[in-house]
Amino acid sequence: MRLLHTSDWHLGRQFHNVSLLEDQRHVLKQLLAYVKEHKVDVVVIAGDIYDRSVPPADAVTLLNDTLSTLCIEQKVPVIMISGNHDSAERLGFGAPLLQASGLHILSDLAKADVPVDIQVGQEQLRFYGIPYCSPDEVRHQFNCDVDSYDAAHTFLVNKITAQLDRTKINVLVSHCYVDGSEVSESERPLSIGGVDTVAWQPMTEFDYVALGHLHAPQFRGKEYIRYSGSLLKYSFSEVNQNKGVTLVELTGELAPMPAKISKVPFQPRRDMRVIEGEFAMILEQAKTDPNKDDYLLIRLIDKVSILDAVGKLRYHYPNLLHLEKPGMTGANQTAELAKEQLKRSELDMFSDFFAQSHEQPLSADQMAAIADIIQQLHRAEGK
Repeated sequence: MRLLHTSDWHLGRQFHNVSLLEDQRHVLKQLLAYVKEHKVDVVVIAGDIYDRSVPPADAVTLLNDTLSTLCIEQKVPVIMISGNHDSAERLGFGAPLLQASGLHILSDLAKADVPVDIQVGQEQLRFYGIPYCSPDEVRHQFNCDVDSYDAAHTFLVNKITAQLDRTKINVLVSHCYVDGSEVSESERPLSIGGVDTVAWQPMTEFDYVALGHLHAPQFRGKEYIRYSGSLLKYSFSEVNQNKGVTLVELTGELAPMPAKISKVPFQPRRDMRVIEGEFAMILEQAKTDPNKDDYLLIRLIDKVSILDAVGKLRYHYPNLLHLEKPGMTGANQTAELAKEQLKRSELDMFSDFFAQSHEQPLSADQMAAIADIIQQLHRAEGK
């Protein structure tokens, strides 16, 4: 049985005011092709389907098209839970009606211990979904005494494991932050102060645990308790992460059994990179860079100011999204630079300005003319 685990699509997301919808569409086409080619039996989406609770219309259309292809055209059942970026109520609208088409949206906290059974050949897979929820929501829903994310999540997991049918393959889908996991800048904190983590130990009774929320592919505690990671890179802190989905092959053995797990990479429409160096070096390498359309953060180490650095770099790198100048940020460096600039004459500074803006030095005649103008200004000011 082949289960495809994915999460954190964040449809409708913008990055530095640039829409990533076409990038998401590009990767989702690869997902659909992979499911069809490799005869995947079930697709699991572990939350954060949208980037915000009220998604833009084109993001809703993209999700509708993708799920329609999976469930109706390819006849592959989909298990989907809501994440902290989603509105559980909006995402779950019409969920009972959609089950007939093979789309199972598990966003109702009250039904966290109600399984979804899917028959694959001779084997039956049983899915349980814990949508994103706060301790207050769990306490209110079940009238229980929980005062932390860990206590709330453990309460729900224990409620499910108490009724597990060990003759079936049991899969838990949860949107949470497991303690000790690697985080990225693009994830929205679940709470303030680091009290939002949950323990992995209560989840060991399942054959596989499909986690969502964290964007780096990883596992915690056991290899089968795993984050698939986000569909795309959503921050420059993720440039070294390999994005894609996780393929889980289940044999039908009883838990705890080592499911065969493999990472499936996808090719992004544009990669995300960080380039660091001196301005002249970066500008020169840009002329022959085969991936000029990548989303870029450029970090200049020059200790002198460069006129219109962004404009000159964007001429070669149209998707330069952020420019950093660490060589100019130190207070001591700034003070020293100011002192050096004060030692230079107006003519020297204008010559530098002209050379940077026109990419050629002043001619002798131009130099003489500017020197004459500066002298006239000095005389007018009484210097």
